[in-house]
Amino acid sequence: MRKGIGLGLQVAALFLGGAVVPALGQDLEPRAYSSNPTGANFAVGGYGHSSGSVVFDAALPFSDVEARLNATSLAYGRWFGLFGRSASAAFALPYVWGSVEGNVGEVRHAITRSGLADARLRFTMNLVGGPALAPSEFAKRRRGNTLGMSFVMIAPSGQYDPAKLINIGANRWAFKPELGFSHPLGGLMVDLYGGVWLFTANPDFFGGSRREQRPIGTFQLHGSYTFRPRLWLAGDVTYYTGGRTTVDGVQNSDLQSNSRVGLTLALPTGRHHALKLAWATGLTTRIGSSFDTLSIAWQVAWFGHP
Repeated sequence: MRKGIGLGLQVAALFLGGAVVPALGQDLEPRAYSSNPTGANFAVGGYGHSSGSVVFDAALPFSDVEARLNATSLAYGRWFGLFGRSASAAFALPYVWGSVEGNVGEVRHAITRSGLADARLRFTMNLVGGPALAPSEFAKRRRGNTLGMSFVMIAPSGQYDPAKLINIGANRWAFKPELGFSHPLGGLMVDLYGGVWLFTANPDFFGGSRREQRPIGTFQLHGSYTFRPRLWLAGDVTYYTGGRTTVDGVQNSDLQSNSRVGLTLALPTGRHHALKLAWATGLTTRIGSSFDTLSIAWQVAWFGHP
């Protein structure tokens, strides 16, 4: 039974773990490597709601596990030049609340949680194309192919109590290096990303155990069409695989091999303001969470000092 409990906790931590999205690897981020003029700042406030099921190994005594999660997030970022290339850095701090319920054997259990989730820091830089440009130069640029890189770090700053079965924070560091390629075709933009999530161990897992997780490979494909400046619609798909866990050296049967699809709509609401609406759903789920997600984010951008 210890192995089954370890997997159940792992999956619960996965979809309540400290990220703005329900689970690592499920991010759908069209135009993540689009350039902006140097000196541009942006602040974002967002809300997302996710609900759905969690798929377990059929050999385990977990069934009909459902979750309803909410997350708000505040983020700030700035664009600057680095070695002549366009680069940006952003910081996000989410707050999560929600409920999880399901059967363990023949007994129905339910819990609720709320609190700060793990903070996220992202650095992005264009390697090919996308030179660092002042606003006047940026307005005259000709779009072309770009190749960029990013590095995401998630810090173990969220609410965590090793005595509790399910936590909002993950009590570990997570890192994702990624490469992103963008190709413009008139009003259409095609984006292709490939990255990998890497994790440190959680040395204080439930019951005094040590939990480790193997890397998760992530792949994203986006096609977006610009109707007019700052007004665009994107179709999104992601596939992620890996992430098998061990608890005190015992390997769980929780290898993920899942995919998601979604839509993203960006709407300008003023010279410096915009709304972003997004929807995503699970396409295939082998092990892990299969959520329907709706989110809305408001962004304001300006030049000069923060």
